[in-house]
Amino acid sequence: MVFVLIFAMGLLVFLNRYAFLEPRLPLRLSSNARQFLGFAVPGMLTAICGPIVFLPEHQLNLSPANPYLLGSLLAVGLVLWTRNTLLSMLLSMAFFFVYRWWLNGSP
Repeated sequence: MVFVLIFAMGLLVFLNRYAFLEPRLPLRLSSNARQFLGFAVPGMLTAICGPIVFLPEHQLNLSPANPYLLGSLLAVGLVLWTRNTLLSMLLSMAFFFVYRWWLNGSP
């Protein structure tokens, strides 16, 4: 039953995407709808990352001892400075893991 449900959800997502990507289908979005959908990805990323960054132990944590907050601030700063997503992601992840290791008491 679980596999049927997973397959059905995958098929639904595929058909949803296919309807907009297939050039032979007469389905077109207006410019207002395309502009509105441009906010979907940043909104979804904020909804996913916000609780992880600001509420790591299910409590608001804005202290410098929060590696999630400092790592995300560094990632945003690096993306704005370098305009290189891959480099920014790798450097901010390295900072996050080293800082978290250092906070937990390096041997």
